[in-house]
Amino acid sequence: KFLQHTCKRNVFLPSRKMLPSTSVNSSVQGNGVLNSRDAARHTAGAKRYKYLRRLFRFRQMDFEFAAWQMLYLFTSPQRVYRNFHYRKQTKDQWARDDPAFLVLLSIWLCVSTIGFGFVLDMGFFETIKLLLWVVFIDCVGVGLLIATLMWFISNKYLVKRQSRDYDVEWGYAFDVHLNAFYPLLVILHFIQLFFINHVILTDTFIGYLVGNTLWLVAVGYYIYVTFLGYSALPFLKNTVILLYPFAPLILLYGLSLALGWNFTHTLCSFYKYRVK
Repeated sequence: KFLQHTCKRNVFLPSRKMLPSTSVNSSVQGNGVLNSRDAARHTAGAKRYKYLRRLFRFRQMDFEFAAWQMLYLFTSPQRVYRNFHYRKQTKDQWARDDPAFLVLLSIWLCVSTIGFGFVLDMGFFETIKLLLWVVFIDCVGVGLLIATLMWFISNKYLVKRQSRDYDVEWGYAFDVHLNAFYPLLVILHFIQLFFINHVILTDTFIGYLVGNTLWLVAVGYYIYVTFLGYSALPFLKNTVILLYPFAPLILLYGLSLALGWNFTHTLCSFYKYRVK
């Protein structure tokens, strides 16, 4: 009888232990709806605090994975957003919780801007001033503005009617901007440097053809990666409208070639005006 009683207890123990894990998994419904018990742990403030706290702990950052993402943003950006799906399933958030990508992007931005200052024959203090402008205005300031605008538009107009309980995280909107900004940065602030003085700024048709084509590719890549980011969210609709800016972009490209408008020459003049 003692053995039978012990066996019966052992039979029922596993089923009793499985209940907590089942309830935890069920606390996350679909694409981010949490029950009241877990909602406090998944607030935007809590996620932001966790992200900022890790910003200065380099040993906790996965720079190898961030570098992998940077590579695939050029070769196969869809794979990067598939990883965002995996993060949602495992950590219940779409946005990155590791600031390693932002740190590497900042390093790229600093190095490329210093290279830009060297190519434009700027002095030390002029280059530092340009660096501050590019980092805090062009990247951070414009990035915050674009992310907030896209966050508002997507939540206001793109969420499916049957998915009104879901919303686009602001952090994810900022991540999409960073993903799209990185290829644009490499094309315009790195690859373009090798052609500026000897090709692009020569006031010839070949010059502004090469320069404006690089701008077309860079801005087109920004639009495409942004579209991929929002189309990856299963509760959004009509994300194809994010590709509509391709039409005015191509039109502007054609007009610039017809009128002899060199985008890179305008950018260089603007950079020099900034540091005066």
